[in-house]
Amino acid sequence: MTKYQNKRLRTWIEIETSILEQNYQFFRGLVKKDCAIMAVVKSNGYGHGLAETAKILSSYTNNEFQVLNLWFGVDNIEEALLLRKNGMRNPILVLGWTFPQDFRKAVLNNISLTVSDFETIEALKKFSDSKTRQKLKIHLKIDTGMRRQGFLMSDMPDLTECLTNFHNPTEQVEVEGIFTHFSSASDINHPEIALKQIEEFKKALAYLENQRIKPKIRHCANTAATLLFPESHFDMVRVGIGLYGLSLSESLCKDGPCTMIVQGPSLQWQAKPALSWKTIISEIKNLPKASKIGYDLTETVKRDSKIAILPIGYWHGLPRLLSRVGYVLINGQKAKILGNISMDMTAVDITGIDAKIGDEAVLIGKSGNLEISADEIASAANTINYEIVTRINPLIQRMYL
Repeated sequence: MTKYQNKRLRTWIEIETSILEQNYQFFRGLVKKDCAIMAVVKSNGYGHGLAETAKILSSYTNNEFQVLNLWFGVDNIEEALLLRKNGMRNPILVLGWTFPQDFRKAVLNNISLTVSDFETIEALKKFSDSKTRQKLKIHLKIDTGMRRQGFLMSDMPDLTECLTNFHNPTEQVEVEGIFTHFSSASDINHPEIALKQIEEFKKALAYLENQRIKPKIRHCANTAATLLFPESHFDMVRVGIGLYGLSLSESLCKDGPCTMIVQGPSLQWQAKPALSWKTIISEIKNLPKASKIGYDLTETVKRDSKIAILPIGYWHGLPRLLSRVGYVLINGQKAKILGNISMDMTAVDITGIDAKIGDEAVLIGKSGNLEISADEIASAANTINYEIVTRINPLIQRMYL
């Protein structure tokens, strides 16, 4: 029996808050005291829980300076409003696109918005709210090479002309920040790509400053750039995947400490994940040799076998691509996934494993001396660890330890 069975949980997520703190404090120590950190908590906190993760991080701020020095990055206005509803006083930036109809919500809740296209600029010009004296804070996004969101260098003349009115004190829009996003900062074999983007960003800053447009918050560093390129720190760094202790790329840290070169000396960062994912055995049966298993009968057992049924499937976020190739951990041993993963059930081979109904099965995390990581699952499913953790069903209960 697991300690969560009295809660009638068939599957759950465990988050080690001490690891979140260690990771946050590590990155806090990498940047200057007056450099803000944006904790990227979008997409349900990369599977760790949006509001819960923000609450844990905000508990490390003891004064107003520290509160203002810890930002939260979200994808949309709904995520931002959820943080405000949960009492977060920290600055919040919506990194994705926002409907003009939601501008007023942003103003009333002191939420900053990303602006990356001229259509949004035109919508901002029309924005007016006589019921509040607060300004709508925006962060301009510059496309320096990602070729996704953002204004190009060739857009600068038109952009500066559009922004002129926003610096009039009577207007209701404040250009609070400016940022860009790296396409491949974790590619240690080609640092010139990130360095070129930094130079492009500096050109955009210089151009705007020459036009008397100087946002007070400049930011471009993601987790990898925060580690590898100190010159990218500017006024704020945005830490996402590193905050949760997940490896940045196979080339940086696959199975152990990430060792990187930062301005000469070696910097070691241990990618220690905070998240574990567990379920239980709900049924056990014995099958004779040559039995076929699951939908489409895609697998045949090659011996008399004992199988366990786990009450989770692809609806919960377990990738169907793990069918017949993945495994879980039960009582410190590997149990191979048999046949096709179903929507709500998965069969695993427990032949030779001392197990019973109610025993814990680990999908991500440790069991005995063994560990299975999100990276390992991602490799087997031909994807990346980001997708594995962010696609864990948000309805699954999170336990914060």
